[in-house]
Amino acid sequence: MKFVDEVVVDVVAGRGGDGCLSFHRGPNMPKGGPDGGNGGKGGDVILVGNGGLGTLVDLRYQHLLKARSGKQGSSNNKTGRNGDDLLVPVPCGTTVIDDDAVFLMGDITEPEQRLVVALGGNNGRGNASFRSSVHRSPRVTTKGEPGESRRIRLQLKVLADVGLFGLPNAGKSTLISRISASKPKIAEYPFTTLVPNLGVVDVAPGQSFVMADIPGLIQGAAEGHGLGTQFLRHLSRTSLLLHLVDAAPIDGSDPLTNHGEIETELFRYSESFREREIWTVLTKIDALAEADVQSLLMQFERAYPERRILAVSAVANRNIDELVRLTGTAVDEMRKRSIEDEVRDTEDRIARDVMRNSLTIESEESGSDGDGPEVFYRRG
Repeated sequence: MKFVDEVVVDVVAGRGGDGCLSFHRGPNMPKGGPDGGNGGKGGDVILVGNGGLGTLVDLRYQHLLKARSGKQGSSNNKTGRNGDDLLVPVPCGTTVIDDDAVFLMGDITEPEQRLVVALGGNNGRGNASFRSSVHRSPRVTTKGEPGESRRIRLQLKVLADVGLFGLPNAGKSTLISRISASKPKIAEYPFTTLVPNLGVVDVAPGQSFVMADIPGLIQGAAEGHGLGTQFLRHLSRTSLLLHLVDAAPIDGSDPLTNHGEIETELFRYSESFREREIWTVLTKIDALAEADVQSLLMQFERAYPERRILAVSAVANRNIDELVRLTGTAVDEMRKRSIEDEVRDTEDRIARDVMRNSLTIESEESGSDGDGPEVFYRRG
């Protein structure tokens, strides 16, 4: 199945049904009272979290999502039927943004979680509802109101505790395949990974965390080079970021310089990432002599004295168990001390940064008709 992590769709809620203008008529009641019923409420457009979906591909070519309108009221004080809500399944981890007003509408993170993105219009009132001691034969009705309509942008962000990022061929896919059951595509050429991969890492009985392998980043990623903005988005929901750095690049480049360039792109995309805990993990150390590994570690420790620096080799299985243990402990601590409001606040700040970087504001015009009410005279 094709992985699609962003779509833009128009949503239109149902219009409310019009109220009915009707008077009871009968053989012995030539001038009966008003009996026009109210209209039905318009249907809502509702997004529903679905744990079985992992992509937005089902919405890729659905440019309009429209709920049903309410039915008109009728004689004999009959209320029109409410319009059916339109329930739209989306993957858990979907962020919903109003693309016109540019504001965050909400996040869908749990199965069966619902988010109303367009409210149905209120129903119109029939003339029976206007009857009073003063107005015994009102000829007044109201029309049903139009439902809300807007253009929304859905962005899928993988749900993971730990996110791996770095240059292409930094060893992200190899690492996640070593420590989890995930089997991503692995090769010796850049951009092997084109979509995020998720893996569950077991630390101990009853202790595990979810790790996401984010496709490789390059210079200019914050501006969309190499599909950078699409990939960077997936890091926004992770609690801990692991920056994987090839300790022995085949192009002869300097690992420390490579490290700085990628983090520059990360912070250019969103300054809020500076608030996240980031570890640096040197990979492929089996390609270096032990003395060279220690020298490289010292360079990174001097450059980033406040950061945890680790060195591993997934191929040679060196220090992998230690990485898993330390990561599992850190994730558990973050879960214990995280407060729901703080998590939401951080995600909101990142979402605002993302919107400033990637959204195009468009405007639309909508019209309405001015038809008058239809009058019914019921006999019987």
